[in-house]
Amino acid sequence: MSNRHLARTIAMQTLFLWDFKGKKANDLVDISKGVFENFAPQFNDHGFVQGVLKGVMENIEEVDAYISKYATEWPLDQITIVDRNILRIGVYELMYNDDIPAKVAINEAIEIAKVFGSESSGKFVNGVLGAIFKDMLKDGYNEPERKKPAKEEKTEARDVE
Repeated sequence: MSNRHLARTIAMQTLFLWDFKGKKANDLVDISKGVFENFAPQFNDHGFVQGVLKGVMENIEEVDAYISKYATEWPLDQITIVDRNILRIGVYELMYNDDIPAKVAINEAIEIAKVFGSESSGKFVNGVLGAIFKDMLKDGYNEPERKKPAKEEKTEARDVE
């Protein structure tokens, strides 16, 4: 397992516990420490995990709006906690982290969903992130140039809530 894959898994487990325990922002640091201690005591890429967690939290309203917009059959609170937090990481990496290629963000989210989610989680995550990516391409996203749609276009999802 690569370091980045393990880091995303740790981030997902942290977000899962944060979500499960009532979404108190000040609990995130303690939860993260506990996940590292219990599941990856030898892991040395804390920076990547913290970057993912920080990125998701800084953009949580927009990330959740994207999920709500593209998971049309499922209100956000009815998506399983595992799938919801895998999607949060996937949407964050897809829409806000220019260092992660779009297809890597999608594939990583699918693989984590297959391991931690239900039998249909991989397909569900693929469908949501794939639809977002398809619209990104329509809006002018160009992977080799690392060009994402303008901020105005990305914030449209905020109105969906």
